[in-house]
Amino acid sequence: MIKAVMVMNTQGKSRLAKFYEYLSVEKQQELIRGVFSVLCSRAENVSNFIDAESIFGQDSRLVYKHFATLYFVFVFDSSENELAVLDLIQVFVETLDKCFQNVCELDIVFNYSKIHTILDEMVFGGQVVETSSSEIMKAVEEISKCFLSPFLLSCVKMHVDDVRFSTFALFLI
Repeated sequence: MIKAVMVMNTQGKSRLAKFYEYLSVEKQQELIRGVFSVLCSRAENVSNFIDAESIFGQDSRLVYKHFATLYFVFVFDSSENELAVLDLIQVFVETLDKCFQNVCELDIVFNYSKIHTILDEMVFGGQVVETSSSEIMKAVEEISKCFLSPFLLSCVKMHVDDVRFSTFALFLI
């Protein structure tokens, strides 16, 4: 099971943090700081696999990949294969590159909901559900179409006296 997914920059600022187990915000921040301290102290030429029991508790492993100014980190238990999780990071980054034409830190900061949608198409409830970048992109495009459908846009543009309908239409957008 995937326990957490994090994206942080080289200064330790968290750009994405998704935990698949309930943890208080304080505990999440503590874990993010712990992960960053381990990552920034590692040499460039060492393995991308880390035993994370000291940070996340028993039966925890961490796989990371460093791209430009970002660290992509997945934390998981022994039921997941380390190489498969490393490949999952690669698929995540490839999908982000397809969405944003060479993804950068600002894309992640300003497109937070789209990043979460992509991640949710890949990992749901801590379980890997999709590993094909093209299938993930199809799903994200379908979701985007729902938000940009002509019907919803026309509903918002026209004046409707029914407050419930207006509120519903605005909620969908």
